Amino acid sequence: MRYLLVDRILEWKADERIKGIKNVAMTEDFLEFHFPGNPIMPGVLMVEALVQIAGWLTAASSDFTGWFLPENVDKCKFYGFAMPGDQVELEIEAVAKETGRASFRGVGTVMGKKKAVAEFSGVIVPLAEIADVEKERRFFKVLMRQLSL
Repeated sequence: MRYLLVDRILEWKADERIKGIKNVAMTEDFLEFHFPGNPIMPGVLMVEALVQIAGWLTAASSDFTGWFLPENVDKCKFYGFAMPGDQVELEIEAVAKETGRASFRGVGTVMGKKKAVAEFSGVIVPLAEIADVEKERRFFKVLMRQLSL
């Protein structure tokens, strides 16, 4: 199973930063048992959402030739919970990039309040080895609202 944790991309600047949204819906299956009667988005999935949007920044910045895969979460701190009905704003900035590697710093907020901050690093892999490049390019346009499904 793959969770798609970026619902919209608001803006991006090649090799520098990206901003997007994750809407937390009560129907998401990860909320069923986390926690019964008190559903919250698991913190690790908030970090995964930050990693995914870093992947989109990598893809868009490389004309969809590369994708970011994490190897290390270097720092991470949680400040609160994202709950059903919340809209998590995801912001990523590139910290460092060298051949085949990248590091990012990200923050997830809800209504202006920090919920998670993470710094992570990993490898840049050829997108064509893990996905259909044209489908990913098209999906990026959908996330940017430049194209409807």
